Amino acid sequence: GYGFRCVTEQCATAIFLLIFQSILGVIINSFMCGAILAKISRSKNRAKTITFSKNAVISKRGGKLCLLIRVANLRKSLLIGSHIYGKLLKSTITPEGETIILDQVNIEFVVDAGNENLFFISPLTIYHIIDKNSPFFHMAAETLLQQDFELVVFLDGTVEATSATCQVRTSYIPEEVLWGYRFAPIVSKTKEGKYRVDFQNFSKTVAVDTPHCAFCLYNEKEAKAKEKKGYDNPGFVLSEVNETTDTKM
Repeated sequence: GYGFRCVTEQCATAIFLLIFQSILGVIINSFMCGAILAKISRSKNRAKTITFSKNAVISKRGGKLCLLIRVANLRKSLLIGSHIYGKLLKSTITPEGETIILDQVNIEFVVDAGNENLFFISPLTIYHIIDKNSPFFHMAAETLLQQDFELVVFLDGTVEATSATCQVRTSYIPEEVLWGYRFAPIVSKTKEGKYRVDFQNFSKTVAVDTPHCAFCLYNEKEAKAKEKKGYDNPGFVLSEVNETTDTKM
């Protein structure tokens, strides 16, 4: 007990101090709980729950030659505002003869729904289209292992629970890029109508028929298009031929 001293309704100052102490204690406990939660759910640990495929593959997708990578979110909580992009690090020589070590070339990755705000309800396959503007355009299956580059892939996002930003990175060297392969399917549907993801085959690849270079693929398409439309001969001149009569010698 308090002995002969206790808080009564006649002591307004004591009542105020008691209420202030209670409110201050609640605020301190709230901050401590928030700090512990933020420490446990920090972005560094959240980034470990995003995984990339062991290898990148090159194969045809939608009639185009593409470099494909598989990425998955291992948690049920989503990443908000996710964006994925890449950097190709390699040595280049400028037209002036200057050698640039670790030159950085931007690599654009897309998914079928776009590369902004990725929705990680299931593993996604992102791909880079190898066209004439791609640094992979002049590479071929026979010369891929002779190249000297490193493809660094970045995934930026915001943690849904704490609103903290996080970044996940991975990289691929020529030995980790498989030409003429595609990823094995890992999403299936059960009899109950539920979707099932088999992460044991997450990095599994399957060999497929693939052109040995992007240049050959697009040249073949242009040749087929010309065969359908015909060839234009700019040097062809239309001239009239007069009828001749047979003469006896």
